[in-house]
Amino acid sequence: MSQQLFIITGSVFGMLAIILGAFGAHALKKKLSEDQLKSFETGVKYQMYHAIVLLILGFNQEFSTYTMYWCFTLGIVLFSFSIYGLVLSDAKGKKLRFLGPITPIGGLLFVIGWLLILLRAL
Repeated sequence: MSQQLFIITGSVFGMLAIILGAFGAHALKKKLSEDQLKSFETGVKYQMYHAIVLLILGFNQEFSTYTMYWCFTLGIVLFSFSIYGLVLSDAKGKKLRFLGPITPIGGLLFVIGWLLILLRAL
């Protein structure tokens, strides 16, 4: 298992969370409703939380598995990025509704990733 893969992926997602958070707080603040901004911020928070998990797993290579990696990586893509797409498309008046069912799949992958950590610890 490649320690670098976990660390690089976690670092990229962490960096993107900072960039997207700043983008939301500054560039989108006047363009999004309060509810849309909260949803966007939720995507950023979950992205950052799970980027940090990927880094921790990368530095604990004996503990981590590729299944954990893929649960958190795909979870970020499906959960956070579908929220970004939903919010931004809704703000433009053309909501991409097909993204709605994708968000909970990403959330389920997060739950599975955390479950895998728990089972590994037990």
